[in-house]
Amino acid sequence: MESLSSECMNRSITKLSSFTIFLAFFLSCSLFSSIEAYDALDPNGNITIKWDVINWTPDGYVAVVTMYNFQQYRHIQAPGWTLGWTWAKKEVIWSMVGAQTTEQGDCSKFKGNIPHCCKKDPTVVDLLPGTPYNQQIANCCRGGVLNSWAQDPATAVSSFQVSVGQAGTTNKTVKLPRNFTLKAPGPGYTCGPAKIVKPTKFQTADKRRTTQALMTWNVTCTYSQFLSQKTPTCCVSLSSFYNETIVPCPTCSCGCQNNITQPGSCVEADSPYLASAISAGSSKTSTTPLVQCTNHMCPVRIHWHVKVNYKDYWRVKVTITNFNYRMNYTQWNLVVQHPNFDNLTQSFSFNYKGLTPYDGLNDTGMLWGVKFYNDFLNQAGPFGNVQSELLFQKDRSKFT
Repeated sequence: MESLSSECMNRSITKLSSFTIFLAFFLSCSLFSSIEAYDALDPNGNITIKWDVINWTPDGYVAVVTMYNFQQYRHIQAPGWTLGWTWAKKEVIWSMVGAQTTEQGDCSKFKGNIPHCCKKDPTVVDLLPGTPYNQQIANCCRGGVLNSWAQDPATAVSSFQVSVGQAGTTNKTVKLPRNFTLKAPGPGYTCGPAKIVKPTKFQTADKRRTTQALMTWNVTCTYSQFLSQKTPTCCVSLSSFYNETIVPCPTCSCGCQNNITQPGSCVEADSPYLASAISAGSSKTSTTPLVQCTNHMCPVRIHWHVKVNYKDYWRVKVTITNFNYRMNYTQWNLVVQHPNFDNLTQSFSFNYKGLTPYDGLNDTGMLWGVKFYNDFLNQAGPFGNVQSELLFQKDRSKFT
């Protein structure tokens, strides 16, 4: 099964005794008409697309386009990013390195050298791993997958080179592309207009010389959960050592069972037709979900269990369970908001980073798997879960 990251935002707050939490779950793994989409847990997060003109050509320029995922926890998942724009004039793309357009367009007026793309509104995708070296540049060819900035900055960058013709050949005559769009891979991102900024400076390998781009412009894209999806894709259940009651995910958290009008929308875990139902979906698309029939109908459930209450500490067990039979998740991460995260003492088998979205407020933590140990969440089944325990020191002024 193809590894895929997706994300969810839990939209319910569940109370257990005096204990209240809010959980946002992102697996790797957003109503605004402008670029002012806003994420309260990552207020400064965005994807910045930088165009560096590095050379003038007889009829245009060569530029290196670099995409930076400055979002703390949000990934760009497989099948990867798709970048689009509209040319301001009659530009064409002569060639590309590290990426390609999905369509060539009508290049019938050209004789001899045929452009890579003649469309007014090209759509660009990353090349796949294993691309020949002469078609690669640095930070390309990962199938459009971008990690989050907090989790792995080295793989949160993607680049490609583009040679543009029938364009301006000076800083005064170049017209910036317009109407940028970013899909990752679905909707959710809104991109602002391109803005000219100070030229990027580059250092040579020996750090004894600095060069700079001939011209640089930036495009900023922000994410809106409301544009991305209307319903949650995960839910939270709660329990504690001092009470036998388990507070389950609310009924119909992510949808309701409806095999009458939507047959095949879920399958029972003990169904004799489970294997055939899973394989039947492979002919359509590997991302078409097939979830286990549950009261909540969510692809993923997070269970928060208060395990032990010590004199000065308390311990929580966190379990993430995958109910999707057609999807597994690589480099997943979990974002948790709780007032006692300021006093987290130890995370036993998950990596942890405090997000501190606002100065002086440390109530938000990001958890993700240990590489080669539990950074992979398998599809639904006996191995479709990961878990860890967290140890908090009590702070009676904030949380009891």
